[in-house]
Amino acid sequence: MPGKKIAYGSVPERPLSPAVRAGDFVYVSGQVPTGPDGLIVQGGLEAQVKQVMENIRAALALAGANMDQVVKTFCILEDARDFSAFNKVYATYFPTEAPARTTIESRLMANIMVEIDAVAYAPVA
Repeated sequence: MPGKKIAYGSVPERPLSPAVRAGDFVYVSGQVPTGPDGLIVQGGLEAQVKQVMENIRAALALAGANMDQVVKTFCILEDARDFSAFNKVYATYFPTEAPARTTIESRLMANIMVEIDAVAYAPVA
């Protein structure tokens, strides 16, 4: 339904939805490097970026979208010196057509190294 907003998933301890569909667009909330157990993954920046990207993939799937449909990301790094290592992992998730992207350095809300949100264009059939 093009005019209807639909929230997917829930996060009981926080007032947010992992993904929201608004017409043909799916908005994914900022994803952090927590595994299925809710704990922050260990192993440094590369492990954290992989987990965040997998969390984005899972949130998109809730709304019937996929990584190929991502048109924009907003990426936050705790330390700009990690930019090269971040790009190395991030690029593996968009091997042919990378989405538009903004990347900034900022202090994050938890003891994590990266957070990413995404927007996908996924037309309603």
